Amino acid sequence: MLHGYKMMHLKCIQAGYVVTQEAIRQLLKILDPHGVQLRRRKRLRRRLYHNPGPNFLWHVDSYDKLKPYGICINGAIDGFSRMMIWLHAYSTSSDPKVIAGYFIDAVSSRNGTATRIRSDLGTENCYMEQMQMFLRHDHTDYSRNCYLYGSSNHNQRIEHWWGFLRKQHAQFWINLFQDLKDSDDFSGDFLDKSLIQFTCLEIIERELQDVVHLWNTHRIRQSRNAVSPGGRPVMMYTLPQLFGGREYLKEAPQQKIQACREECRERGPYPCDNTVFDICCLAMAENSLHPPTSPEEAIDLYMFLRAYIRTQI
Repeated sequence: MLHGYKMMHLKCIQAGYVVTQEAIRQLLKILDPHGVQLRRRKRLRRRLYHNPGPNFLWHVDSYDKLKPYGICINGAIDGFSRMMIWLHAYSTSSDPKVIAGYFIDAVSSRNGTATRIRSDLGTENCYMEQMQMFLRHDHTDYSRNCYLYGSSNHNQRIEHWWGFLRKQHAQFWINLFQDLKDSDDFSGDFLDKSLIQFTCLEIIERELQDVVHLWNTHRIRQSRNAVSPGGRPVMMYTLPQLFGGREYLKEAPQQKIQACREECRERGPYPCDNTVFDICCLAMAENSLHPPTSPEEAIDLYMFLRAYIRTQI
């Protein structure tokens, strides 16, 4: 099955062909009539996703669209209910101890872990993998399949959710930071990233929790071609029996949770490099400035601190 005519037209243009969309559309009707009919009915054959209940499988991934500006986002979603298990912004998503901290916080709040976890094969996930196997080791259904690796592109639950995040939240910040870059007010160096973290990270984290609340309480419509239930994620997660599922949470003893927590790194009070943080606080105190409460205030503070510090160098 080939692409739709718009995507195929773009690929032809990128390959150097001079052709119209209409010509591509007519050619596809000849070359791929079956695919054209499926697309017309919006019934493209995709892999069916089946998940028997909440906490059967958590999908974990990092969102890197803001990473060039120093903002690193990591999240996990429950495969059955599509409820967000965690979503956080921090100065890194590459430290395995930080990712493990997100995981253990989720486990601790539930007194249990998912039957399985899926992530990509990044080094940032190695601590979480070992902790999942440690927490699941004494269960009667334990196997090494309690942690699954795969490419991010095929981690479809969380990949789909990143599209929602971009439309609801991230695109605003992408545009904002891109404007700074286009006006030569962001170079991507250590100082500029640290200043973005200092001024914007807490606001973004707060907004992410609002997005999570919005998502978890909104109603997902049931698709005619999908086996996943429709409803509000928070309801599907807490009352799975009403949606044809059952609970799959695996109990985790507090002693094991605490042992894992000792290997984690909690997000500290500094959103950026400690030295840059101290300099920024000193500059704000000297100029009677207050922490920003909105994106606009954050960018204004960023511009001030950037000019202030660079004049001192």
